[in-house]
Amino acid sequence: MFCPECGEKLTLCFCEDEGLVPYCNKCQSFRFPPFSCAVSMTVVNRAQDKILLAKHVDQDDFVLFAGYVKKGESAEKAIPREIKEELSINTVKVRYMASRYHDPRNVLMLGFIVMIENGDVSLNTKEIQEARWCTFDEAKELIRKNSTAEYFLNSAINELNKKP
Repeated sequence: MFCPECGEKLTLCFCEDEGLVPYCNKCQSFRFPPFSCAVSMTVVNRAQDKILLAKHVDQDDFVLFAGYVKKGESAEKAIPREIKEELSINTVKVRYMASRYHDPRNVLMLGFIVMIENGDVSLNTKEIQEARWCTFDEAKELIRKNSTAEYFLNSAINELNKKP
């Protein structure tokens, strides 16, 4: 690894309360490893009784909609941008649920429930090959098992079942 500021090769040094952390001798500064941030979106209809699942191009399993937060962008701005890009529809309401680190992609996932406008969705077929509206039980059956998507789906269903 190299220092993102000066390009110097980093060495591992002990940092109190942190353990071994990459350190730049030239800058005399610890350089904690960066990772990306993304949003995971449980997309619901206005009645909040259906969930829209996605099957990405070249994948067999259904997952939630998700997207990376771009540099300089907030999660709140990333959500409507991603929904518009993938579904060509507007976001009506967003509710934060929880976060979870997703090790396979070195990304912090921020989980949201996202209500979209009523109407037809138009899929971005470069990314999404299929989208399906599901009842809560159908969504639990279809979602990729033991995945971060399943974790966020189950959290969202628990939240949605609390509504008055």
